[in-house]
Amino acid sequence: MLRIITQQAEVRAELQRICDRTHDDQVVHKEATVREVLQAVKRQGDRALLHYTAEFDHQNLKQEELRVSGSELDAAYQQVSKELLDAIKLACRQIEAFHRQRVPKSWVHFGDDDVVLGKRYTPVDRAGLYVPGGRAAYPSTVLMNAIPAKVAGVPRRVMVTPPGVGKSINPAVLVAAQEAGIEEIYRVGGAQAIAALAYGTETIPKVNIITGPGNIYVTLAKKLVYGTVGIDSLAGPSEVLVIADETANATYVAADLLAQAEHDPLAAAILLTTDAELAKKVQAEVERQLENHPRRTLTEKAIAHYGLIVIVDSLEQAAELSNEFAPEHLELEIAEPWELLEKIRHAGAIFLGSSTPEAVGDYLAGPNHTLPTSGAARYASALGVETFLKHSSLIQYSPIALQKVAGIIEVLAKAEGLPSHAASIRLRTQPKSDTWGMEDGEKPKS
Repeated sequence: MLRIITQQAEVRAELQRICDRTHDDQVVHKEATVREVLQAVKRQGDRALLHYTAEFDHQNLKQEELRVSGSELDAAYQQVSKELLDAIKLACRQIEAFHRQRVPKSWVHFGDDDVVLGKRYTPVDRAGLYVPGGRAAYPSTVLMNAIPAKVAGVPRRVMVTPPGVGKSINPAVLVAAQEAGIEEIYRVGGAQAIAALAYGTETIPKVNIITGPGNIYVTLAKKLVYGTVGIDSLAGPSEVLVIADETANATYVAADLLAQAEHDPLAAAILLTTDAELAKKVQAEVERQLENHPRRTLTEKAIAHYGLIVIVDSLEQAAELSNEFAPEHLELEIAEPWELLEKIRHAGAIFLGSSTPEAVGDYLAGPNHTLPTSGAARYASALGVETFLKHSSLIQYSPIALQKVAGIIEVLAKAEGLPSHAASIRLRTQPKSDTWGMEDGEKPKS
């Protein structure tokens, strides 16, 4: 049952416990396994991929089966309904339209004395997109990773995803990939897939950045290869925090809490409310909606361990607690959500009003659903076009401009004990000098 608590000391302790739910002793053991997998793939390439796919996914692949064939991609369109295809196409348009609004623009500024400064954005050459399998198929995750990479202009975009029964990949996932512009897809998952993208194998290319969520093994693998390649984030289990007042609909709130809890046994579902009566109604409604839930066992486990209802004194207090928790998803199911928004500082995505369930953002609204978790929203943001871009500074000084600042730069260089830095300036501004590193007035020795 979803617990209701009111004591502030207990509230903060519980929120911290939930935030830290993936930091357990088992992670050390799992990290050792992941290191072994990474090193094996780095040394043995495809042979290690096939070995671990058989061991972990129980699918015996041949090397030539790693890449999804063109005929499989074509056949996927015949295996999805027109209704689903239309929904995927609409989601593609919505997500792409949003992300095109966020493309950073290169710029150049021409200042006095012909000083030119600017910033130039360029995409990475190759992006690796991880799409999880396991408990469900996630065509929405395909779109949320592939479309920003496409909009950023990444020339080569490759996708990896674990094979299912009979070596198959869900046709909706394959269709979503193609609609988002990806046709290079490999049937491999887990830490071994991250290793393949980071180091390259005979079949799978080495990429520059890896994005996409996965299980704890995928997350640990991304953490360990960071530096060899870039990553988007270290995604943890999903979480939602709902702030609700007396105007909220208990049925809606309960459904939104369960919508997160059904993801994973580690998913967190939290309600902060000023209305004790609403708290009781939501508690009862969660139990009612769980009665015939298709994923009841998994969802009940999440609710029991990481579900929580907190009765607060005010919406301001709710905002303060929410900022401390920094949720992945924050729903403001209150009468005046835009007013409380001013007090919200940390959240991956914010959903305003009772007609905006988090599922809208998961599938269709346009903003990315790959979001910071486990408190990372205090410093991190959603995956976006910027994830696949890097920027270079542009600097050009004219001889006149350099002459004007030469003395200042030399002073700073000498203060840091870097004589060649100073000389690189002096040799340009005092061209008759053929020495460097001397103090002012010092004569060269004969």
